[in-house]
Amino acid sequence: MKVIGLADSELESSLRKAGIGMSVSEARSIASILGRDPTLAELFCYDAMWSEHCSYKSSRAVLREFLPTEGPNVVLGPVEDSGIVSIDDEWCVVISHESHNHPSQILPNEGAATGIGGIVRDVNCMGARVVATADPLRFGDPYGRESSRVRWVAEGVVDGIWQYGNALGVPVIAGDVVFSRCFDYNCLVNVVAIGVVRRDEIIRSRAPPGSGEKGYDVILVGKPTDSSGFGGVVFASDTLREEEEETNRGAVQIPDPFLKNVLFKANEDLFRLVREEGVEIGFKDLGGGGLTCASSEMGAAGGYGMEIDLDRLHVAGEFPPEVLCIAETQERFLIIAPRELSERILRIYNVDWDLPNVYEGARASVIGRMTTHDRYIVRHRGEEVVNVPIKHLTGGIRYERAWRPRIRNLLEPDVKMPEDLNSVMLDLLSSPNIASREHIYRYYDTEVQGNTVIRPGEADAGLIAPIRGKDFGIALSVDSNPFYGRISPYWGGATAVAEAMRNVAAIGATPSTLTDCLNFGNPEKPEAFWEFRESVRGLADAARNLWLKGYPGQPVPIVSGNVSFYNESPEGAVDPSPVIACVGVMKDINKAITMPLKECGDVLYLLGPRFDELGGSEYYRVIWGVTGANVPVVRFPLERSMIYTVIDAVDREILRAAHDISNGGMAVTAAEMCMLSDHGISIDISGVGDMRSDRLLFSESSGFIVEVVDGAEQEFVSIASSYNLNPVRLGRVSTGSIEIVRDGKVLVRLDPEDARDAWSSGLREAMR
Repeated sequence: MKVIGLADSELESSLRKAGIGMSVSEARSIASILGRDPTLAELFCYDAMWSEHCSYKSSRAVLREFLPTEGPNVVLGPVEDSGIVSIDDEWCVVISHESHNHPSQILPNEGAATGIGGIVRDVNCMGARVVATADPLRFGDPYGRESSRVRWVAEGVVDGIWQYGNALGVPVIAGDVVFSRCFDYNCLVNVVAIGVVRRDEIIRSRAPPGSGEKGYDVILVGKPTDSSGFGGVVFASDTLREEEEETNRGAVQIPDPFLKNVLFKANEDLFRLVREEGVEIGFKDLGGGGLTCASSEMGAAGGYGMEIDLDRLHVAGEFPPEVLCIAETQERFLIIAPRELSERILRIYNVDWDLPNVYEGARASVIGRMTTHDRYIVRHRGEEVVNVPIKHLTGGIRYERAWRPRIRNLLEPDVKMPEDLNSVMLDLLSSPNIASREHIYRYYDTEVQGNTVIRPGEADAGLIAPIRGKDFGIALSVDSNPFYGRISPYWGGATAVAEAMRNVAAIGATPSTLTDCLNFGNPEKPEAFWEFRESVRGLADAARNLWLKGYPGQPVPIVSGNVSFYNESPEGAVDPSPVIACVGVMKDINKAITMPLKECGDVLYLLGPRFDELGGSEYYRVIWGVTGANVPVVRFPLERSMIYTVIDAVDREILRAAHDISNGGMAVTAAEMCMLSDHGISIDISGVGDMRSDRLLFSESSGFIVEVVDGAEQEFVSIASSYNLNPVRLGRVSTGSIEIVRDGKVLVRLDPEDARDAWSSGLREAMR
């Protein structure tokens, strides 16, 4: 394609007509390195590899500046498809975290399903057995001006997740959903997957040592390549525009969970083969950027070149080379293996698991070989269509983006004390952002594989026991509050980390690692890039200051993640949304606790003082229609002490229930503990603080409410005191109403059934 000698305007026009999204300066820099005009296929390959989605050209410097990625439990940090941390001397947990936002806004069902499909491939390709997923979701206002579209998107996304996940046979054990007008035109569909693998059976997503010198084969496995998802990573690296919606539909991939299920089983046989033979292979899923991304990254990571013959691909039609290179056809893997094993590998997929008869055109094919030169070479019909330096292709380009604080004139509102707090409580419990999530998770198969210990809705985190005969469990939670991010991106990031860790601690597990999916607007806009930078700084500070339990001063490592920019439409950008996942380890699953109250007469305690921090709260938004300014902040030593206290108390088996304080504040937290039980509460907040009652009840400052075994109060207080905490005795679990008093005056008295009706109907009504 002509680049050299064209005027900027001519080159810009030529690139856009071809469907290439790169800038004029990027195209010129490629021609300069090659010393010639690049071919059309080369430009498409560079366009994919240098997209924001693949290259992190705007974000990489910030991530390296702030994020802690190392720790005593880290086996593999964020350098390949998934991160890996140790559980014990034998077993490891593998975790990956991605976004599929733009595709899910355009085609909700297919977009969400392929998001799940991609993330489980990322975990499986490390040699792991995928054991669970989580789905943090963000949708628009279900009662706003775009309510019909918002509900269509929400329904389609949930359908896509359960249809794919249930068919694949992987349980959803965690997730959350937030509704806000800022997501009207750009939903967020983030996906998390975890797996387990023996430490000595980990497989790497790179060309193995010696593979270039020995000319290892490159083998493509799975569906026949077609044009689906062509340009997907470029589409994900641009602003959504309604007038381009029809065009963008072609950039959304088409999932097939049944084929994926067969591929996973066949992959187990592949892993068994290489273990028996004592050889190392490279194994990687094909996701964003298609064949070009997977193959060139594996080669470059191993320090080798690669030669690919597109005529050897199994395909579903006639396509030009650029489509074969970067189409994002789903359900595919790439293997780099010794030539002497190739026939046995092909037999596993094509004969033993009979891929051609499972899906028309599916198979395993040898499509190329590794080399010792530094080139990435692709041939099509006997001609070289790509011949570029492999590390130049994968190295991308880096931008130092300008950043400038976004000025928001947010003030604390002067709201009056409500006369009827019962009504306020019912309105909050029915808010779509607080109400029971059963309307979503009831579609999910949470029991498949038979490993689930704590299911969605039963506690603040899910828990699985993935290895039969072992007592340990893996806990998983996700969190982010865009309303906090709108006020302060820094504290939005920090609170997301803190709450995700509190959620894991609330069942008794110890936070082990974090992942982040960073969802922001256009990084070319200084205010948007400032929001990104501040959020990363906040979540990194939280990880550094909350510490890995047992290792004072050691940050909780962030081992996987994703950056998703351009989450905006002509209507504006989404609020800063750094979605955090926390993986925790539970040494003995038999000690795990859940959220519902258990025994009448047990004592309820509050951990965590209340502060005047209602900025971004559900109380302000739902009751008064305002945002506020006093966002909750994370007091790191206090937060750490609360988390450690709960973990230790659960381990000592003196807590029956725990629930962290977040959306809706202390009052909603206490009420939610009644929702799934047959109990009420009788609590007195006279000793909690001196703020006005509504602020005490609904401030979203962090903390816990815990149910202490009757008679174990002194032991609990002693544990808390060892961490310099002074827990407040609130009252007891009762058989009657939900009652909250202060200084002898009844503030709230709700019939549990009325509260339960409000809480159970809120999300159902919003998505109806």
